[in-house]
Amino acid sequence: MPGIVNDSMNKGWIMDSEDRIERIVDIYITAEAVRDMKHKKDTEDFNTTTTQTPQHTGSDGVKNRSSRAAVVCLVLLCVLLLTAVIVLCVHIHTNSTDYTQERQQILTKITNLTEERDQLLTNNMNLTEERDQLLTNNMNLTEERDLLLTNNLNLTKERNQLIINNTNLTEERDQLLTNNMNLTKERDLLKSEKSELQNFSAGVCQFFSLNGGWKCHQSSLYFISSATKSWTESRTYCTNRGADLIIINNREEQDFMKSMSGGDKVWIGLTDRDVEGTWKWVDGSSVTSGFWEPGQPNIAPTSEEDCALNHSPGWADFPCGYMYKWICEKSILK
Repeated sequence: MPGIVNDSMNKGWIMDSEDRIERIVDIYITAEAVRDMKHKKDTEDFNTTTTQTPQHTGSDGVKNRSSRAAVVCLVLLCVLLLTAVIVLCVHIHTNSTDYTQERQQILTKITNLTEERDQLLTNNMNLTEERDQLLTNNMNLTEERDLLLTNNLNLTKERNQLIINNTNLTEERDQLLTNNMNLTKERDLLKSEKSELQNFSAGVCQFFSLNGGWKCHQSSLYFISSATKSWTESRTYCTNRGADLIIINNREEQDFMKSMSGGDKVWIGLTDRDVEGTWKWVDGSSVTSGFWEPGQPNIAPTSEEDCALNHSPGWADFPCGYMYKWICEKSILK
C-alpha cells in the first residue's frame, strides 16, 4: 500500500515538472519571438534611414538566433533529463526500500506458512498414525467381541446341556432313590423270608436227619446209600423219594459230596445217553464246568460208558450197569 501511494505521488510530481518545463519553453519561445519582431522593426527602421546592408549580414543573424535557440533547448533538455534522473533515482530508492520491506514481509510470511505447513504435515502424520492405531484397536476389539460372542454362545449351549444333564441326573437320582427304597424293602423282606426259611430248613433238616438219615447242606437235603445199585436203579430210588441223583453246581458242593462219600465211588446225576459226548445233568442242563479226573471222560473200546460217578480223583465215566452207591439230592423247599 505505501508503494502504491509513493508511485502516485511520484507520477504527480513528474507531471508537474513537465508542465513547468513546457511553460518555461513557451516563455523562452515567446521571448525569442518578441526579440525577433523587435529586431525586425529596428532593422526596417534602420533600412529606411541607412543604406542597404550586404545580403550575408541578415543570414548571420538568423544563424545566431538558431544557435541560441538550440543552446536553450539543449539546456532545457539537460534540465529535463537531470530532473527525470533525480525523480527516477528517488522513485527507485523509494521502491527499493518498499520492495525490501515487502520482500522481508513476504519472506516472513513464507517462513510462517512453511512452519505452519510443516506443523500441519506433522499433525496430519500424527492424526494418520492415530487413525491407524484406532483402526487396529477397533479391529482387535471387533475380533475380541466376536470371540467373546462365540464363547458366550458355547457357554450358553454348555449351560443348557448341563441343565439338561442335571435334570436327567436328578430324575435318575430320584429313580435310583425309589429303586433303592424298593430294594431296601425287598432286602428286608428277603431277610425276613431267609430267616423264616432258615428256621424252616433247620426244622426240616432235623426232621429228615432223625427220620431217614438225610443231611442238610445250604438249601438241599442229601442222602447216601449203603447198598449198591446200577445208575438207573439208583436214580429210580431217588425219584421215588421226591429227589434225584445229585447235581454238583460248585466246588463247595463237590467238597461236601466227597466228605459225605469218604472217597468211595458213588453215582452222580450226569449222563451222555442221549447224545454221545454231550454230558447233561438229570434236570436237562448242560455241564458248564466239571471236576473230571485227568483223562476223563474217555471212550471205552469194549463197552459204552454213558454214566458218571465221583471218587477221590474226581469224576469218571463208567458203564451204567455197574453197581455202586449213590447220593440223592432234593430241595428243602419242595
